[in-house]
Amino acid sequence: MKKLIETLKNIWSIDELRKRILFTLLLIMVYRVGCRITLPGINPNLIQLEGSQDGLLGLFNMFAGGAFSQASIFALGVMPYISASIFMQLAGIVIPQIAKMQREDSGRRKINQYTRYLTVLVTIFQASAYVAYLRTQSGGAIVPEFGGFMFWLSTVVVLTAGTLFVMWMGEKITDKGIGNGVSLLIMVGILARFPESVLQEFAARNLGGGGGLLIFLIEMAVFIAVIVGLILLTQGVRKIPLNYARRIIGNTNAAREVSGGARDFIPLKVNSAGVMPIIFAQAILFIPATIAGFSNNESAQGFVRAMSDHTSLWYNLFYAILVIAFTYFYTALIFNPTEMADNLKRNNSFIPGVKPGEETANYIATIMDRITLPGAFFLAIAGILPGIAALCGVTSGFSSFFGGTSMLIGVGVILDTLQQIESHLLMRQYDGLMKTGRITGRQTTAGASV
Repeated sequence: MKKLIETLKNIWSIDELRKRILFTLLLIMVYRVGCRITLPGINPNLIQLEGSQDGLLGLFNMFAGGAFSQASIFALGVMPYISASIFMQLAGIVIPQIAKMQREDSGRRKINQYTRYLTVLVTIFQASAYVAYLRTQSGGAIVPEFGGFMFWLSTVVVLTAGTLFVMWMGEKITDKGIGNGVSLLIMVGILARFPESVLQEFAARNLGGGGGLLIFLIEMAVFIAVIVGLILLTQGVRKIPLNYARRIIGNTNAAREVSGGARDFIPLKVNSAGVMPIIFAQAILFIPATIAGFSNNESAQGFVRAMSDHTSLWYNLFYAILVIAFTYFYTALIFNPTEMADNLKRNNSFIPGVKPGEETANYIATIMDRITLPGAFFLAIAGILPGIAALCGVTSGFSSFFGGTSMLIGVGVILDTLQQIESHLLMRQYDGLMKTGRITGRQTTAGASV
C-alpha cells in the first residue's frame, strides 16, 4: 500500500504527466456526457430500441458505450472510424501505392487524411441506416412534428458531427493525453456497464435462492483468474535472439570505437492479431442468421435460434473455428517477415545460425506460425468464455465480462496506458509500476489494436 501511495505521488509530481492525465479525464467526461444527450426529435422517455443489446447491434452498442440503444448524439461512436481504418489497412496490403505510403511519414499523414474522408462517407451511410432503424424500432419516440425528411437530415448531420467529434477527441487524447485515444474511449464505454453488472449479479445470487455470497465470491475469483489469463495472452511473446555485426562508431580516429557482440532479440507476440479475429468472427456469424431469418423453413428457423444463442454448442463451435481461422488470416495480413528480414539486413543484424535474407524471413515466418497456433486457441477460448459463464448461471450482463471482446479490449488498453505512464516515470528516474519488470502493452511489437 505504501508503494502504491508513493507511486501515485510520483505520478502527480510530474507536471507533464499530471496535465496529460487531467486532459484525458476531461475529454472522457465530455464523451460520457455526450452519450446521454438524445438526438433532436426523439422523446427520451419513450425510446425503446428492441434488439439493440443482442447480435450485431449489440456489438455496435458496446463499442458506442451504450449510446446506440439510447439514440444519443454519439450513437455511432467511433465505429465508422474503425471501419475506415480497417479498410485502409487492408487496402495497403493489396494496393502497392498505399503500401508505399504507409512506409513514409508524409504518406502516413496522407493516409490519415484519406481515413478521415472515408469516415465521413461511412458515417453518412450508417446514420441513414440508423434513421431507418429508429423509425421501425423506436416505439413512437420520434416526435410527430419532426418526422419525414427533416428528421433524416438533422439526424444524419448530428450523428456525423458526433462521430467526427469523438474521433477528434480520440486523436487529441493520443497527442496531448495518455494512452491510445480511440481505444480508451471504447474501453470507457465498455467498462461503464461493469459496476451495474456486478450489482445485478450480487443481487441475483443473494435473492431468490441464487446460491448466496459464497457463489458470488467464487465467480469473482474466476473473473480475476480470467483477467490474469488475458494479461498473459496479451503480453506473451516469443523472443528470437539477435546479434549485431561489428560497427565503427565516430568519424575521427580518436573517436572511433568498435562495437561488436551486442545481443538483442525480436519479440514476436503470441497474439499479434489482438481482438480483431473475435470481432470478425462475431460479424460473420450474424450474416447467415440474418439471411436465414427471412425464410419460413422450420430447419432455417432452428439454425437461426442456434446461431443467435451464444450458449449453444453449435454457436460456440463455429465461433471458435472462425476465431482460429481469422487469427491466422489477420496475422498473415499485418505481419511481413520479408520486410522484417530486410530491415535486419540493413541494420547489420542477424539471427545466430540463420543466413540473412530469404532464410531469415522463412525462419521468422516458421516461428510465427508455431506461436500463432496456441495464441489462436487461447483467443478462441477467451471468445467463448462469456457463453460458458452464461451456461453456468451468470447473469447476461456480468457474463459478457468473462473474456470476449469486452475484456480483451479493456485489458489491452489498460496495459497500453500503464506502459505510457511507466515510461514517463522511468524517464525521470522514478521507479516503475512493477518491481518484476516493465509493463508491456499491445503496441510494443507489430500487433493489431482497436
